[in-house]
Amino acid sequence: MNFGLSTLTRGVFTTRENYMAVAKAAERAGFDFLSVSDHLIVPGSFKSLYPYAQGGVFGAAEHGHCFDQLATIAFLSGCTERLRLLTSVLVVPHRPPMLTAKMLATIDVLSNGRLIVGAGAGWMKEEFALLGAPFEDRGQATDEYLEAFLELWTKDQPAYAGKHVSFSDVLFYPKPKQKPHPPIWVGGESGPAMRRTVKFADAWYPGSNSQTKPLDTPSRLAVGVADLKRVSEDAGRDPATVDLALLVQTHFEWVPQKIQDGSARRMFTGSSADMVADAAALSAIGMRHVALRLGGDTVEESVERIERFGAEVIAKSMA
Repeated sequence: MNFGLSTLTRGVFTTRENYMAVAKAAERAGFDFLSVSDHLIVPGSFKSLYPYAQGGVFGAAEHGHCFDQLATIAFLSGCTERLRLLTSVLVVPHRPPMLTAKMLATIDVLSNGRLIVGAGAGWMKEEFALLGAPFEDRGQATDEYLEAFLELWTKDQPAYAGKHVSFSDVLFYPKPKQKPHPPIWVGGESGPAMRRTVKFADAWYPGSNSQTKPLDTPSRLAVGVADLKRVSEDAGRDPATVDLALLVQTHFEWVPQKIQDGSARRMFTGSSADMVADAAALSAIGMRHVALRLGGDTVEESVERIERFGAEVIAKSMA
């Protein structure tokens, strides 16, 4: 099992020193990757419901604090040596496609090939409107942007013609360091997200707390994995070529918590032995990567939690 640390660009992560401290602690503790969430702007008021929280409440709604994801990952690449860096997830239609492809390629080169591109179509209609991005057609836009990324990253004479993206006669260098390109993990639990995974991605990367399709226990995840297998087979892709990753969208805690319907213990809460068992249960259904959200009211508390998790869960899961 590869463990990742999921970070939000608010809370303890709002200063240079704190973000560096957390990233370096994660690297020392044996985490494999660090992820950064993506919002560019928070509307002053909005009606869109956050699809991964009970009641649809979005955590940044009160203060609107959010660093740019790609600038943050570029910064973190310079603070670390080993950690892979995951966009979790990049809202693909938010930024111009050629600019985004260039920024991602630059990060991959300057991080010495440590970028993972987590990609999704987004959910906040009002944010799309502020950015002038296509919301109603965001699924098609996401697919076209991903196709354009791959064209730019892998072809010496890239060209593309679509509804939302069109270019030709362009020199695009440097190419990403990773060949043929940085891994793509597609986020989302819906049918379109699964089809996008099969078409473009190296891995499926659902979230545990989806309000429409909760994947918050190993047994529910196993059903999702079976669904993905059917979608892969229907598309003529070998399911074994699709890697599996999970974003656990709640903090890991040494106090047991219940999932939303109260029917089971929430994964990665309870004793360290419980968390080791959770990792084993996920591995048994094919999950190879799990990103865990960090708690702690201060950076000192957060670093202590990282160090304890590394010693008591990561090390024992690898034993």
